[in-house]
Amino acid sequence: MQNPLPPLGWLRTFEAAARHLSFTGAARDLNMTQSAVSQQIKALESHLGQPLFHRRPRALELTEAAITYLPVVREAFRTLIRGTRAVTGDHQNTVQVQCNITFAVNWLGPRLPRFRVQHPDVRLNIFTELWEPREMAEGAAVEIRYSLRPADTVRTELLTTDRYFPVCVPGYPVTLDNLHEQPLYDCSNLLSNWASWAEDVGLPWPNPPITYATTYMVGLSVAMAGGGLCMGHKVIVSRLMAEGRLIAPFDHSVLMPEAYYLLLSPQAEETPGAVAFANWIRAEIAREAG
Repeated sequence: MQNPLPPLGWLRTFEAAARHLSFTGAARDLNMTQSAVSQQIKALESHLGQPLFHRRPRALELTEAAITYLPVVREAFRTLIRGTRAVTGDHQNTVQVQCNITFAVNWLGPRLPRFRVQHPDVRLNIFTELWEPREMAEGAAVEIRYSLRPADTVRTELLTTDRYFPVCVPGYPVTLDNLHEQPLYDCSNLLSNWASWAEDVGLPWPNPPITYATTYMVGLSVAMAGGGLCMGHKVIVSRLMAEGRLIAPFDHSVLMPEAYYLLLSPQAEETPGAVAFANWIRAEIAREAG
């Protein structure tokens, strides 16, 4: 009699391909080649006797069989995870955290000693991203994402809205009249940028040269070195301003269209360490907002 259960690896590949609606995305997550993913999906479809994906020119679509099968597969994996954790125990307090590199370095990192004091048994593995990811990385339990509005593929809650404004070192010789002549730095592809701030403050903006980088950390580093000004996000620069390393040379700030969100995977609420970390993040944000 044919074994009714397909190999676990095939199911893992199916779940990743269904999550991304892409064999390429699944291959990236699973550290496999796109060809290997495609072969495993074909093998699984042959095992089940029916197709799981419609292969469209630009993307995959789930068949009716896949739509029915996917939640079963995901629940089976969750059951395996819970059972494994019940046996190993110690992994209950290992938490995979994903966030952008600027938030990790300037907000999360300096506050982690407080978290360790409160939760000495929780171990964090922190993964950083340059760009807003399309979804949580495989294995991540908690993510802090800077975004206009993340897709509701997992539990998502607003952490904090923010304001943005120029920052520089104390004593930097800048005025509103000569701002356009200064070295200006920013992160590319953000709506909270120099042009939108200048428009809100009512400046005639003669298209000054702005140096863009793929991470906000570059401009922030230049500003702290006294080499110009960067557009500061309040949640990121507040500590640096309190320490006297940066100042806001102008009073005007603008509400960001983007915001910081807390994302929780389906497994997070079943992991005590993830629950503790998410609650700590919420408390830290609330404490500083108050």
